[in-house]
Amino acid sequence: MMKEEDILLQNASEYYRNAANAFKNTDYNTAATLYFKCFASLLDYYIYLNKGIIPSSHSVRFRILEKDYPILYKKADSDFGFYQRSYRERLNKETCEVLKDDVEGLFKDLNIEI
Repeated sequence: MMKEEDILLQNASEYYRNAANAFKNTDYNTAATLYFKCFASLLDYYIYLNKGIIPSSHSVRFRILEKDYPILYKKADSDFGFYQRSYRERLNKETCEVLKDDVEGLFKDLNIEI
């Protein structure tokens, strides 16, 4: 049986890989959604490493981040807006690049190879 942190990292890698493919194909809404899911998985991994818990929802994740990791909270809160917009708008390359850069920065901060 896989450990929870391994599952989070595998999910993050899968989301990132598929987001990169969607980005390359100019499917920016799909890419944005997957980049945010990758970001959320990495945040959950970070929380798990530091607190030993995996948030059960976006709300729980945001409450933990806001209370204990305000810098990550700010970035997640901003990126969540892009994710939400992807349901009702057509996102562009520039918006998607913001999410991509945030994800790649979090991979780097966590010392995880992409």
